Amino acid sequence: MKRIELLVVLLHVSQHASGVEVFDGEESVQLPCQVNISVSKDSTVHWSREDLKYSIVHIRQQTRDDLMDQNKRYRNRTSMKMDALQTGDLSLTLKNPTISDSETYTCTVRRFGEELSRIDVLLEVKERFPPILLPVVLVSLVLLASVSGLFFYLRYKRMKHNPDSQVEVESGVESVQLPCKTTNDLSEHAKVEWRDGTGRKVHVYPNSSDQEEEQHWWYRGRTEMKKNLETGDLSLTLKYPTDRDSCTYTCIVYSKEGDSLMEKQVELTVKVPQVDEEEGAESVHLPCRATGRLSEDVSVEWTCVDIWITKVHVFQNGSDHLEEQHKSYRGRTEMKKGLLETGDLSLTLKRPTDRDNYCYTCTVCSGEGNILMQKQVKIRVKVRQLEAEEGERFVLLPFRTTPDLPEDAQVKWWRYDPEPPMTVLKYQNSCEQRDQQDQFYRGRTEIPEDHLKTGDVSLKLKYPTDRDTGRYICSVTSTTVSRKKTVLLQVVNRQMEVEEGAESVQLPFITTAGLPKDTRVEWIRYEPQHMKVHVYQNGSEHPEDQNSIYKDRTEMNEDPLESGDLTLTLKQPTVGDSGTYRCEVCSREEKCRRETTVVVRVRRQYEAESPNDVGMEGLPLIQFR
Repeated sequence: MKRIELLVVLLHVSQHASGVEVFDGEESVQLPCQVNISVSKDSTVHWSREDLKYSIVHIRQQTRDDLMDQNKRYRNRTSMKMDALQTGDLSLTLKNPTISDSETYTCTVRRFGEELSRIDVLLEVKERFPPILLPVVLVSLVLLASVSGLFFYLRYKRMKHNPDSQVEVESGVESVQLPCKTTNDLSEHAKVEWRDGTGRKVHVYPNSSDQEEEQHWWYRGRTEMKKNLETGDLSLTLKYPTDRDSCTYTCIVYSKEGDSLMEKQVELTVKVPQVDEEEGAESVHLPCRATGRLSEDVSVEWTCVDIWITKVHVFQNGSDHLEEQHKSYRGRTEMKKGLLETGDLSLTLKRPTDRDNYCYTCTVCSGEGNILMQKQVKIRVKVRQLEAEEGERFVLLPFRTTPDLPEDAQVKWWRYDPEPPMTVLKYQNSCEQRDQQDQFYRGRTEIPEDHLKTGDVSLKLKYPTDRDTGRYICSVTSTTVSRKKTVLLQVVNRQMEVEEGAESVQLPFITTAGLPKDTRVEWIRYEPQHMKVHVYQNGSEHPEDQNSIYKDRTEMNEDPLESGDLTLTLKQPTVGDSGTYRCEVCSREEKCRRETTVVVRVRRQYEAESPNDVGMEGLPLIQFR
């Protein structure tokens, strides 16, 4: 029994190290993808297969799948765990695998367009053996997979952490050489294979002729080796390297009989320059310069990779072809005049936002379609992040745009996250559109009165609570102006700490004054146990509604609705009062809800200061003398 368990473990290791193998006809297969990065709810997971025209295999956004653009061959065949983004287990289950599913699958994690992680998984679906051979072959396969699995796993670990050489180049170079030399006298029948980190064939050189049909499509037309094995120089030239070529490459030499004579690993890193800009800026500049004058028939194409390759700007036959660019970039891109003479192929991207955070590629092709040059530039548009504490009078979300805005300018603040979007404030023709404002924000927002003149459209959000945490976007639009800015707001709970034996502790909450008389105020402790602490309605307290353990121990100030001061005083606090408290404010007239959260911690007078002095259940140890 122990032997069987060991074999299974080794086989499992083999799958993670060198890909996944499965027989045609199995019910399903799992493509592993485990990430250690922090995967937030704003992240998106893309499973793709790049050899297909429609490359999308599966997309997971927040708590749901987005299969609108999924390749038809994978419809109703893929699934991910519901808590994938919470656990970091982004593995994909593929039902009814067939031989045509054999390929490299890429698991990519992005957040606001920025690539956080990329993992390639090689899936190989094999034909089944005839039934008569199964009993004999099965045992052999398990044994072989176990031994070879351990061998390849150890070899993989050695390759990953101990490459024989490391090569680093900047994006934009014409080519890079991966060195591999041997002192062995190789015969003309020797076979040389270059493979990348996922096992894909980069270049095959048997019998003194390149075998392009064995080469993976990603590398076709981009690799070259010297035509003489007798020199022992097996170095590989890789043309137009990009950041996606960054990995560990292996050069393997085989004898005529197929025996491995030599292996060497080379780690390639392609560095991509990054341009930083703050959201709200007029534009961002993506540099790209060619050496020398370019001919009239060349084409220049700026692209980025989101879910698929997106055209950002196209220049061909001496003019821009903006009808080919993606709609999200229309009216926002510009290249310099006379670029063919100067060689300055830089791109200006106007009104950048954090949703433009991608790696952009500038590709120059000849009239015959041959690549002459490639360069990459990453954009990182920084989003303003603010932190406020519950109980503050207000928090200011800043945004200053061009002054002297036209009279017809529309200013709109809305909250994009969490979904669904909520209109926070809207001004049009210098008038506030209160009927379009979400009721949650009524009476709590304002922008400067002279915002059209000064261009200052900063949002003043009054009495922020943890429910206001989210992504806020402001857009300023008119017939001549279009501006946008994003602000991430984090409102943290108020923390109150007091020692047991104190006379009282206050749970602060100040909101708008002059609340309607029918307003109901409820203080509730909902962690660790849900119970009503204090209830105030119709101008008086209602002790019959509160939990018995709080009777005669709570009070609020006089006329709290008039003053807006809904602070609760909790008398004679004990350790048992520690927990999370929330104040909920409801009114029939305004149909609105305001609330705040306060975390209370009551310390024992003799509470241990050192973790070593703490016994079971967090209680201090009693020492006897």
